[in-house]
Amino acid sequence: MDRKCKICEKPLKGRTDKIFCSTYCKNQYHKHLRYASKQAAIEINGYLKRNYSILSELLGNNKSQVKIYRNVLEKKKFRFMYHTHFHINSHNKMFHYIYDLAWMEFSDDEILIVKKRK
Repeated sequence: MDRKCKICEKPLKGRTDKIFCSTYCKNQYHKHLRYASKQAAIEINGYLKRNYSILSELLGNNKSQVKIYRNVLEKKKFRFMYHTHFHINSHNKMFHYIYDLAWMEFSDDEILIVKKRK
């Protein structure tokens, strides 16, 4: 069985569980993994910030909750799949949180936006 380096495809000699031919190839592999995960985190954090600012704008400064239509969020390019955590209340309604702001699908067309109490 010909074993080859994951990076440069050179034949491997030595231990049977060896993956890389050199320290350089090993470092290149892990450097690429760190870069890819960092880029993904930056992209997701950007979506979270944008969603938070949209919810904050719609909620306003003096309100603790507001009901709006779903298409208002869609027009502002809100990404529903990005949130930090969720909570299911005693009525089995799921609140999707972005830090201290949350939204819940009130009906098919309406979304309830809520600010978490401190």
